[in-house]
Amino acid sequence: LEFRRVLFRSLISTLAIFLGCGDSNPAPTADASSDSIEDKSQEKTPASSFESAKPDDQLDRLSLFNSRLAESEASEGWIKLFDGVTLFGWETDGKANFRVEDGLLVVDEGEMSLLCTSMKWDNYELLVEYRADSEVNSGIFLNTDLVPGDVATECYEINIAPSSHPFPTGSLVNREAASNVPAASGDDWRTLKISHRSGELSINLDGVDVCNYEDPKPPSAGKIGLQHNSGRIEFRRVMLRPLDLKSLLDSDLALWKQYPDMDAKYSVTESGWMRVQGGSGQIETSEQYDDFVLLAEYKLPTPEMNSGIFFRCIPGDKMMGYECQVSNFGSDEDPLVPADCGTGGIFRRQDARFIAGDNEKWVTVVLQAQGPSMSAWVNGVQVSNWTDTREKNENPRRGSRLEAGTIMVQGHDPKTDALFKQFKIRSVN
Repeated sequence: LEFRRVLFRSLISTLAIFLGCGDSNPAPTADASSDSIEDKSQEKTPASSFESAKPDDQLDRLSLFNSRLAESEASEGWIKLFDGVTLFGWETDGKANFRVEDGLLVVDEGEMSLLCTSMKWDNYELLVEYRADSEVNSGIFLNTDLVPGDVATECYEINIAPSSHPFPTGSLVNREAASNVPAASGDDWRTLKISHRSGELSINLDGVDVCNYEDPKPPSAGKIGLQHNSGRIEFRRVMLRPLDLKSLLDSDLALWKQYPDMDAKYSVTESGWMRVQGGSGQIETSEQYDDFVLLAEYKLPTPEMNSGIFFRCIPGDKMMGYECQVSNFGSDEDPLVPADCGTGGIFRRQDARFIAGDNEKWVTVVLQAQGPSMSAWVNGVQVSNWTDTREKNENPRRGSRLEAGTIMVQGHDPKTDALFKQFKIRSVN
């Protein structure tokens, strides 16, 4: 045990040098003049998912940190639905023994049931790597609820089943049987790649296109579910990339409203990136969004510097919205513990699980808001999953706002100098 403590201290010290630690008393992110109206009755509540927001210990935080995606994958919008460490961001009815073993998501006992994402999705690419013997019956459900409806009309089931099954692996059960299904042994890892766009589904198994289907009446957005039916199945990777996001960056920020009287200044670099400099201020989208998925890629030069992505804002008001924090600032005791909510945390509501961003490097955020629920992934790993259970209010600082609002990017203080290389968004229906 003592050796483990020493090892952790050594690892954290190394990370402190790698990440950088700032002042232990950072300036508050919210505009000070508006703090008095903030409803703090639901500050930093536990997540409404399979597990609580904060990792259990330093080992979990370090494991999550090491599970981040490569910049090339993250910048394309890929996220891990399964982080390889916990079942954070998933939900189940408890009828089967879904669990994490040696970095794998495993189930082998219990009643037929699903493990589902807490958030609903539409229009995406999905990559699933799994291992199961030839007699296992399982499946991947799309556009589903925790208790699925009719797979022929209300949701989709991509089957994982024996070759003798009427709908073998790669089929859409009760819709379209797969063909040219490649054989595999029980020791083989198999890869399913699924493209799902507005009811058009294409399924690739181990590099072979096995099923294509077009739904004349596609369902609305839904959860993604992993099924336990019979036998043992292991999942190594479950990753998603949202499709058809629209860029909000152009040469003159024409899709944004600026506020010249505020201290913050917004410009576009020669590379086409948005630069945020100066003191407190905001830039605001012309369009409004209620349920959406957003991809942003930012860079901060120092650990104590921060910004914020505000959403469902009251148009024209000063940052009266929910805030997805942008901050790589870790605590003095552990640089992986957020000192100021942490990138991807919902400011004043739920801190990020750990610091997933590096200073002076590009950091990717995928933010999704859906009804009262909101989640964020940083460098591919989910760091927040919060549901607003407060009473409804026009102002998200005071209560739950479901109505559409603008997106704002914050200029925080005179030292702010942030770059945004990507800023893309799409409404979720």
